[in-house]
Amino acid sequence: MTKEILDLALGYPYPLPERSYVVDKRHIHDMSVDEARELRGGRIPVLAVGSNQSPEQIMRKFSHMDGPPIPCERCEVHDFDSVYSAHVTGYGSIASCLHPSPETRVTLFVNWLHEDHMARMHETELGNENYCYAALEGIRIVTAFGLELDTVYFYCSNAGAFTPNGTPVPLAEIPAENRQWQALNQREIQSQVHAMTAPSLHFDSFITSSVSDADERNRRKTEMRSLSEAFAHPGLKVLER
Repeated sequence: MTKEILDLALGYPYPLPERSYVVDKRHIHDMSVDEARELRGGRIPVLAVGSNQSPEQIMRKFSHMDGPPIPCERCEVHDFDSVYSAHVTGYGSIASCLHPSPETRVTLFVNWLHEDHMARMHETELGNENYCYAALEGIRIVTAFGLELDTVYFYCSNAGAFTPNGTPVPLAEIPAENRQWQALNQREIQSQVHAMTAPSLHFDSFITSSVSDADERNRRKTEMRSLSEAFAHPGLKVLER
């Protein structure tokens, strides 16, 4: 069990494909341009910033549901980056959040969600009050199949970006051009939070206690929030908390 907890916590954001794909219940296949055009219709473009880019995570959230397929289209987002949020999840990871980063172009995914998917996605993202659901207008996203978006929906961190050394920390696992700050992987950022919040614990015990002890997890969140930067963009419109 301990190994499973560590693997889940330290595996974030989980394997990220290099191409667009479709999740259809328990099956995953590469998405074609024709499928992209067909499946986008009537869907909500929700920007995946961290683990929601991974087929593994989408399967965890939706494979038990009898709903329509979920197309996940790779994209390039201009003037933003995916950085660590100032909170720890219930499964022990330090999760990501979108953050303005002038001149950076980060590669993420758009999850084209049907209305039937939204309640489940809200349940997984809004349940612990770590994120709010928001629209983001006046931006530039170019998808793998050539669609340009100036508005997208996303889950915005309520805690803001974690800034342990005065600046946000991008996720090393997520590709980007012209990054403004040093990127770290999950183990590296966990090591920083470990040293800051619970240095007397063995590293593995630190991770597992984030999962098993809600009070301790919340204490760590509070310490992380003391070193954070709120999301600020004129196009942000919070829709649901």
